Amino acid sequence: MLLIFVVLGTTVLSGQRGNGGWGQNSNYGRMFSPSTIETLTGSIVAVERIVPESKMSYGLHLKLKTEKGVVSVHLGPTWYLDNQEIQFKEGDKVVVEGSRITFNSAPAIIAIYVEKDDQVLKLRDPSGYPVWNGWRKKGMGRRMGNG
Repeated sequence: MLLIFVVLGTTVLSGQRGNGGWGQNSNYGRMFSPSTIETLTGSIVAVERIVPESKMSYGLHLKLKTEKGVVSVHLGPTWYLDNQEIQFKEGDKVVVEGSRITFNSAPAIIAIYVEKDDQVLKLRDPSGYPVWNGWRKKGMGRRMGNG
């Protein structure tokens, strides 16, 4: 009985920790709406690492200056983004597609993809499903020659 409890408890906890609160069904992930998808073009004025909600892991946000003002663009968890080829810095010109939300009483975008120069970083599908779900396992498989 104790063994079953330990195994089940570990499975539940690892599932919660697995994406650091960045999954599609988290409170944060449910803010994404396919009906509010839009495309923005602008230049990055700040790159920030923040925790969007309690019990979430750090995430990467861009402050994007557009023709209509500055908007926060939410990319995803830093543990995923730090391992991507494409990186962002102040002054980069980017195109972002994502779902417009209100976050902390201000307009924001949860990004589907970000395009910089000739590179595209895909973050979610059009329904909001994050590409990093299962990424660690897939990445390990590739490194081990299994993927």
